[in-house]
Amino acid sequence: MGMELHIVDAFTKEKFAGNPAAVCVVEQGMADERMAAIAAEMNLSETAFLRKMDGGYELRWFTPKAEVDLCGHATLAGAHTLWETERLGDGEDAVFYTRSGVLTVTRRGEWMDMDFPSEPAEPVTAPKELIEALGLIPRFVGRNRMDFLVEVDSEETVRSLQPDFDLLKRLQARGVIVTSAASRSKHAQQDPGTQYDIVSRAFFPGIGIAEDPVTGSAHCALAPYWGRRLRKEELSGWQASERGGLVRMRLAGERVILSGQAVTVLRGELAD
Repeated sequence: MGMELHIVDAFTKEKFAGNPAAVCVVEQGMADERMAAIAAEMNLSETAFLRKMDGGYELRWFTPKAEVDLCGHATLAGAHTLWETERLGDGEDAVFYTRSGVLTVTRRGEWMDMDFPSEPAEPVTAPKELIEALGLIPRFVGRNRMDFLVEVDSEETVRSLQPDFDLLKRLQARGVIVTSAASRSKHAQQDPGTQYDIVSRAFFPGIGIAEDPVTGSAHCALAPYWGRRLRKEELSGWQASERGGLVRMRLAGERVILSGQAVTVLRGELAD
């Protein structure tokens, strides 16, 4: 028997939308090099590796190029897999031990709530490469331990942006999140789950992901930023990639509750 493998579209209820993640259920320890090779073979923005431990599951996230400290959509995909395969019962939480501490996911009907750390972005002077790569003058530039957060003037600007990925690779950061308040444009009437407060896109070329379809961890920065700006404790965000996805956010002190849906696209096994 090979290793159990699932492909799950996260932050969507429709197949072939949202952000796809591979979920590998590991029965015993596995070398880092092996996990990295599998993630490269999957060639998705993230591959999650789950291994049963006392009190929960070890969870690690790999892009095709690197292991990362925090990933929302692959966490959502992993939790979805545990409930769908009945490793967890309806009333049980998914508890994950990760490089960002203990993360808990609770299922509420079709939605799953992820308890993540808040990652506010502190104001910084924008690097020259960032301005040149985006080709615009931002309203705000901030930085947290992972990413740059950039506010621009409108939803249309977010959606039409065509960054220079070679320049973005030069930044000393995991990536760049570009955001604005939502407009009442035609897009707000066309997208599913139309009630959203903000829009964003996320770019991580330095770790092998030019544009991430839907990025849970980006909303750990977006939630505290827009919560202050809009004076709201509960928000929803549309990540305006080609696939698109909806993320609900709730501020909870030094934590952020991110909510999303997920659907399995493929079930199989990785050959020995």
